[in-house]
Amino acid sequence: MQRRSFVKWLSALPLLAQVELQDMLGTGWAQTAKLSTDNIYTRLGVKTLINGRGTWTYVSATLELPQVRAAQEAAAKHFVNIFDLQHAVGRRLAELTGAESGMITSGAAGSMASGTAACIAGSDPERVWQLPDTTGMKSEVVMMGGRSAFDSAIRLAGGKLVPVDTYEQLANAINSNTAMIYTTSDTDSREKEFETLGKELAIAKHAGVPLFMDAADGVPPIDKLRKLAEMGCDLFTVSGGKGLCGPQSSGVLLGRKDLIEAALYNTSPWEGAVCRPMKVGKEEIMGCLAAVEAWYQMDYDALSKEWNGRVERIAKLVDTVPGVSTSIETPSGSNCFPTLTVTWDQQAWNYTTEDCARDLLSGAPSIAVVTDDNPSGVLDRVKRPGERNDKQAGPDQLQIVSMTLQPGEEIIVGRRLRQLLLAAKQRKA
Repeated sequence: MQRRSFVKWLSALPLLAQVELQDMLGTGWAQTAKLSTDNIYTRLGVKTLINGRGTWTYVSATLELPQVRAAQEAAAKHFVNIFDLQHAVGRRLAELTGAESGMITSGAAGSMASGTAACIAGSDPERVWQLPDTTGMKSEVVMMGGRSAFDSAIRLAGGKLVPVDTYEQLANAINSNTAMIYTTSDTDSREKEFETLGKELAIAKHAGVPLFMDAADGVPPIDKLRKLAEMGCDLFTVSGGKGLCGPQSSGVLLGRKDLIEAALYNTSPWEGAVCRPMKVGKEEIMGCLAAVEAWYQMDYDALSKEWNGRVERIAKLVDTVPGVSTSIETPSGSNCFPTLTVTWDQQAWNYTTEDCARDLLSGAPSIAVVTDDNPSGVLDRVKRPGERNDKQAGPDQLQIVSMTLQPGEEIIVGRRLRQLLLAAKQRKA
């Protein structure tokens, strides 16, 4: 154990020296703390964050790529017909992804609503005007794997949810009133995800019912878009404002040309369409397209190595605290970013992951990390009979996602986390 501890300290020495040097020079932590108290947001009384939580919408997901900001700036200088623009972007998305067509939506949930409306009403103006009243139309949406936290987007367009859990239930649930099948990834294995999707697609194709694949957090890697197109997904979506690093209020809907055209008929700028409120402007449209184009030019392996290096440096710092364990893994299904997991004996230390996350968030600069909570979840605010709602369910661990950390912030996070864990360890001793 002494040898192992020595090796950890030896590995962390360069980083510890860097921390001490930054403290002496007044850079690093001090400089970031200063910036976090004087910016466009803090002047409104809103604090900014170091985001180690990942692409959660409530912490504003990700920062836009430089190419995205440039495209939006250029787009803002001209007027354009949005109908023409969406069709042109659809053709470009088809070239990039192999799908028949595509469009830019107000987010992955906006894609769900527009896609549902397309499958129910099609391009018939009378039916488009009638939604969300689905009288006389197919309206059932079979939800593979049960309900989703985002399925209100389907219900808003008139879809009636039919939750199922197995392939057999899926096949039996399809009837003459089925408008669409909805599925999403619920596995950390890409191979398992595609295997599952293949079986669902086979059932959908046999029944002649369009399948909608929600891959909101499935990019990167960008090659997933071409894979979903090759597999024959009728409709599929990714978020523009998560891993794609496009405009926060954007999404990409891809799939069959007839269904994309129908989705456009049911969406802004069509007045009277049920998804008219889910507007995207020329800036979001061009910014999101720029994000897709940029990802096809990136070296994903090099980027993953850079992300991994950030959480490795945090791990080296906190590993010097006796009793703390760390591990780094990269999910292969969705949210494919190197993620650091930190654990300790919470009961013995009388210091929980929730305590630590709260201390990180209340500091300056404020640091957001992952624990077993969801501050933006509606059901997390509802205590239902027979269900726990004490934020303690699930694994007792704290996680830090690398992708949303900016260069250099990992030293600040590692320094602060090490301080908190050392203090908790010493209090108990």
